[in-house]
Amino acid sequence: MIPRLYIDGPLHSGLPAPLSAEQVHYLKNVLRRGEGDELRLFNGRDGEFAATIVELKKKMGAAQVGEQTREQEAEPDLTLYFAPVKRGALEFIVQKAVEVGVARLQPVITERTVAPKLNIYRLQAIATEAAEQCGRLTVPSVGEPIKLAKLLENWPGHRRLLFCDEAGDDEHEEWGGRVGRARPMLEALKSADSNSDGWSVLTGPEGGFSPGERQDLRTKSYVTPATLGPRILRADTAAIAALVLWQAALGDWRKS
Repeated sequence: MIPRLYIDGPLHSGLPAPLSAEQVHYLKNVLRRGEGDELRLFNGRDGEFAATIVELKKKMGAAQVGEQTREQEAEPDLTLYFAPVKRGALEFIVQKAVEVGVARLQPVITERTVAPKLNIYRLQAIATEAAEQCGRLTVPSVGEPIKLAKLLENWPGHRRLLFCDEAGDDEHEEWGGRVGRARPMLEALKSADSNSDGWSVLTGPEGGFSPGERQDLRTKSYVTPATLGPRILRADTAAIAALVLWQAALGDWRKS
């Protein structure tokens, strides 16, 4: 299998492309590749190119860029907003969300979020590696954590927010009526506004959203509340399940 690497720079046939120290280590010591071996390079802008390794030194390397193998393609405008969880589950969310096809990953601090300080650099590295391995032509960005209240305060109204509400409609009575009723996710997506300029998915922490957060979210005009079935899902499972359902209903999985 020919290795794929993300390059943070322009790619043009016939020109050299620099390889970082981390990429040199990966190629030389992990994959056991050397000068003359084939690569595939992409940068999220110019498509994918064939390339050949021409130099692998201790802290730097280079590849010669050949012909373009794939043109740059449009991808779904989909953001995952997720409450940080424990490290293993957190890294799973990032890796699988990239494979499923998100454009951006944004940690969100909710009232019940309990997680250690995030290493955004490591999470971005995981996102890059996942993009290289799954064959996509872009690397999603991983943002710095933001509080849920701040996120909603500055929300661009033209975007839709798919709110994964694990509690369903259990508490609607105490809000004085059925506000923003949560329906099964596929049903909610099929009846959603298809003219939206983009979608985002919001999933909560291990302890779920607080009653106040749920009520606030359900009253927003841009929010589509939805449930993820009759069983209680782990936070990491819920995030990937929601992304898969969105892709199947509104994303590029329909074209595959």
